[in-house]
Amino acid sequence: MNKKNKGRILKEYTILTLITTVLVFADYVFKFPNHFTFGGVSGFSVLLSGMFGGTANTYAFVINIVLLIVGFIVLGKEFGVKSVYVSLLCSAELEAVQYLFPFEGPLTDQPLLELVFAFLLAAACSAVFFNMDASSGGTDIIALILKKYTSIQIGKALLITDFCVVILSFWVYGATIGLFSMTGFLAKSFFVDTVIESLNLCKYFTIVSENPQPICDFIHKELNHSATVYHAEGSYSHKDKTVILTVVNRGQAVKLRNFVHGIDGQAFMMITNSSEIIGNGFRGGN
Repeated sequence: MNKKNKGRILKEYTILTLITTVLVFADYVFKFPNHFTFGGVSGFSVLLSGMFGGTANTYAFVINIVLLIVGFIVLGKEFGVKSVYVSLLCSAELEAVQYLFPFEGPLTDQPLLELVFAFLLAAACSAVFFNMDASSGGTDIIALILKKYTSIQIGKALLITDFCVVILSFWVYGATIGLFSMTGFLAKSFFVDTVIESLNLCKYFTIVSENPQPICDFIHKELNHSATVYHAEGSYSHKDKTVILTVVNRGQAVKLRNFVHGIDGQAFMMITNSSEIIGNGFRGGN
């Protein structure tokens, strides 16, 4: 393993560690004390603590460990290393935090405010895990098993499971907590997709110019990207023009836009947002 790969792996696992810690913080401080049950192992753990006593942290720890063992047995190599790391770390932190930082009762007397932080942090963490081809384990392991052995649509199966957990919260904790949990469940479902799109957001440039070479050189040398070029003709002037197609990230988009303005004031640019770029240099590429 070369130095570059070691640095990349170290960076990835540092990010995973930080995001896992944020997720544990969101569950321990905002979700568990308020008995919010909007899905996942943590939501089911809150239900169990309300039905049988004990702490949600301990239930989450036990359930995650059991699911990890089942995942190893059933899935084998299909079970990702990153997901194993995150799931083990999450379980360990959830169990340890209740002894290191004892915390009883809600943080504030504003449950709606705490609900917002609970689902925002949980959704953001889930989106980052997904973007890094990882997960926090839990119900994702069940999803992988169902995917391997059945034709059930995983997204719908997990959605129904989480919805059932939310419905049970009405019975265990009453209408107020149930409605808060339902609100968190719906908000998180929509917010995860929004965060994922934001993380993957790129800018798709269509540049029409009569002086394309400096622009292409800038894209190659300064932005380390390639471009597709084809020749065209202006419908009014009938002058020969070149159309340059390229995709860059948000930071590079500002540089490219300013460079094109500086090198060719007559250039025509169309800049479009896109969160689904697959290919060399982007998600799914080499």
